[in-house]
Amino acid sequence: MADGLRARILGRALRVAVARAGAPSGLRFTRRQLYYELCRTLRPVPRRLRRPGFTVSAPVAYPDFRTALDRYGPIPDLLTSEPVGPRRAGEHTPEPDLFDYGLPRLLICESDDVARMLRANGVPMESACPVYGAGELPLDPRIPDMLSMVDRSAVFVLHDATPDGLTFPARLRELTRIPDDVRVVPLGLRPRQASALHLTHLSGPGAAVAVAAELDPSERLWFDRGRTAEVEAVRPASLLRTVHRLVREVRPRDTSIHLRRVRASGFLTWPTV
Repeated sequence: MADGLRARILGRALRVAVARAGAPSGLRFTRRQLYYELCRTLRPVPRRLRRPGFTVSAPVAYPDFRTALDRYGPIPDLLTSEPVGPRRAGEHTPEPDLFDYGLPRLLICESDDVARMLRANGVPMESACPVYGAGELPLDPRIPDMLSMVDRSAVFVLHDATPDGLTFPARLRELTRIPDDVRVVPLGLRPRQASALHLTHLSGPGAAVAVAAELDPSERLWFDRGRTAEVEAVRPASLLRTVHRLVREVRPRDTSIHLRRVRASGFLTWPTV
């Protein structure tokens, strides 16, 4: 394909992807979220092919996307990357008694950009759940004390479907202080969730997974093929809805024994997109 024609095709697809990434109400999104929206635009999954689960290879390389993005011009809803470091809780509020209250939930994202996107779209306020990225750890030492004030408080963890991502929840207590009585709850992303959502996967050499005992055979095979998936591959609106529901621990009402068993195994925790 001639370079000029390819550039025009990517430019038109990018216009569609920009509109879709911010839908339905002008959501803020990251560069990689826009990249994956472009991939869905160029290689959509027909509804008739959505069972069984599978992931999709990227139809365009990330450097080509960046070139098209540079040609496109400014995008108001696109978040820019910022330097990260430990974030001091309460630095933007004058309330002197902020740390006198219990904290029932906290969300830590493996990706700093995902954490920034969730904050930009109001998740901390809507879900009553502060959001931090891994690069902002360790936590302010007063936050674990706030978690300890509430029974069954939880630190929820959002990570990529990668070998390092799957071990991130287990490593969290090494990265920051979390009291023993506070639950650490992984939300995903796991390979089976990525397959259920038909996400775009990245490809590389196969990698051993330290938590292989917790993977089912299809997930092991997926990693053996060198595949990984990022949380940013989930549609922005779907990610916001899912995070809000999961950190509030709102579960759909079980309608059958079969659904209860499937849900207990980790399926149906993320909506289809």
